Amino acid sequence: MKFEDYLPTASPPQGPNPCDDCALRQLEAFLPASAEELKTIESFRIGSRRVPAGGAIVEEHRPSTQLFTLYAGWAFRYKTLGDGRRQILNFLLPGDFIGLQDEFADGQTHGVEAVTDTTLCAFSRDKLWELFHAQPRLGYAITWLAAREEKLVDDNLVTAGRRNASERVAMLLMHLYRRAQRVGMERDGWVEFPFNQQHLADALGLSLVHTNKTLRRLQNLGLYKLDAGWLRILEPRALETLGDYFERPLRPTPLI
Repeated sequence: MKFEDYLPTASPPQGPNPCDDCALRQLEAFLPASAEELKTIESFRIGSRRVPAGGAIVEEHRPSTQLFTLYAGWAFRYKTLGDGRRQILNFLLPGDFIGLQDEFADGQTHGVEAVTDTTLCAFSRDKLWELFHAQPRLGYAITWLAAREEKLVDDNLVTAGRRNASERVAMLLMHLYRRAQRVGMERDGWVEFPFNQQHLADALGLSLVHTNKTLRRLQNLGLYKLDAGWLRILEPRALETLGDYFERPLRPTPLI
């Protein structure tokens, strides 16, 4: 596999009823929406946006008037300290809803950066309350997505606080593999994995040297393989056991 073999970044459909032609809604990973709910989502939607790899989807210290659903590509949410050290809070895949945290905070609490070329559906933050009133079920769906995001952060806290280096890496590899697999980013057992070791170190709270040594150790054990931006899990049961990663089957999630 080669990084340049990634499929071109798909763009959200255009036209008067773009949600009707949304490719993500064809995936079993997402819950179906009624025709009325789709109309409400479309009234909430203000267009689409394309952000290239390395670009800012959300500026860390600037207020944003928009919320987003990642339509295609990889991104991550992060915070930085005053001396420039960065903590990656979580990785984002197609279908993830972006920016809701700042609805309940004073000022921008995080940044979001594109890892690959990305496309997004953009929504007006000012219309969020109207959506809750017009479609309480969609309001519940957004609340559910926020709770799911909190669970991911909880899992990351357990990883950083209690897992050793090998357990952290095993956990993250399995977690990202399963999530990418779920949203159709798999080809012949490989999933897109456009991260460098600095991304992994910043997500796991490890030094770059320690991350490199741990990745090599697990690869030498034959547990996984990385090849030019693609990841294949060779021994999933062993990695799951090492990382104490025993997720239930991932249930379908709402899609805004």
